[in-house]
Amino acid sequence: MRLALLLYKYFPFGGMQRDFRRLVEELQGLGHHCRIYFIEWEGDPLPGAELRRVRARATSRHRRNERFLARVQADLAADPVDGVIGFNRMPGLDVYFAADPCYVDMALEVRGRLYRRGGRFRHFAAAERAVFGPESGTHILLISETERAKFERHYQTPPERMHLLPPGVSPDRRRPEDAAPRRRALRAELGIDPQEYVLLFLGSGFVTKGLGRAIRALARVRNDQPSISPRLLVAGKDRQRSFHHMARRLGVGANTTFLGGRDDVPDLLLAADVLVHPALAEAGGTVLLEALVAGLPVVTTDVCGYAHHIAAGRAGIVLPSPFSQDAFDRAVLRMLDGVYRAECRRSGLLYAEMTDLYSMHSTGARLIERLIRQKSGAAR
Repeated sequence: MRLALLLYKYFPFGGMQRDFRRLVEELQGLGHHCRIYFIEWEGDPLPGAELRRVRARATSRHRRNERFLARVQADLAADPVDGVIGFNRMPGLDVYFAADPCYVDMALEVRGRLYRRGGRFRHFAAAERAVFGPESGTHILLISETERAKFERHYQTPPERMHLLPPGVSPDRRRPEDAAPRRRALRAELGIDPQEYVLLFLGSGFVTKGLGRAIRALARVRNDQPSISPRLLVAGKDRQRSFHHMARRLGVGANTTFLGGRDDVPDLLLAADVLVHPALAEAGGTVLLEALVAGLPVVTTDVCGYAHHIAAGRAGIVLPSPFSQDAFDRAVLRMLDGVYRAECRRSGLLYAEMTDLYSMHSTGARLIERLIRQKSGAAR
């Protein structure tokens, strides 16, 4: 089959983008031709895929998105495909990969009334309704039961259109036999003492994933435990300036290291002592499972779709909503206990052996194949 895959921006360090790449590779492995429409592309091209860049400049993001969709739809009318798969919410999709949390729910819970009167809100809310509304024919690939409940509550999406995928942790994230020497090597490269307490924040989207909360917790550890010199490693691509200012204002500028996007995530997971992921909203949170399978204890929030795996695997601490900075700080302080961290590591690794945390992309590709064939059969 000829498939069109749509996303606004590809860059190699985003969680959704990594899922996108692996799904394309799985679809290609099944023999399908993949045509990719995008506005921005950073990093290596996908071998064998047909890349079509869409020029969609505008003064606002929602105007840019509207121009992108109009030009893609015109191109598809001139050069049709068998199915259209979207990785951002937009009208006209056959299948949508739901990597992002429910937009309307977040706007109601986190944003103010004035925000919901603007053009940005109207655009993104309409795009979400075009996918999830009961009148839509789009099938949705979900990565979280938590988000399913939100979509059902806001849109009454028919359950037969929502398909829950298993997680898709990359095999290279699993704890290797040579974990100890790799840990020592990367810590030495980064100038980290063997006994230094290292928190890892991993992911793009610093505001939504709670970097400010993590920096405040770092300051609390430093103030409450002056004999300890904690370090926060921040790996991911996003705007850093305001967080640099925050770290300096709280007295932990020298304790906070911004690494940018990294290709050595497996070694970062081994080098750290705790993953901190105090997200405000997170549809899945693959990074939580990457830490779990690497044997890295986790402190996170229950808004993350995959947080229940951390709780079920007793691989760390999951904080309930509503968020409390004090509770988060105390959880990070609890992780100073090396015996407790070792218990979390052992329990998490056992859970990783007994649970399917790995087959998202092969399962998703076969499901896309089946759904597009069903649509084509119905059309005939």
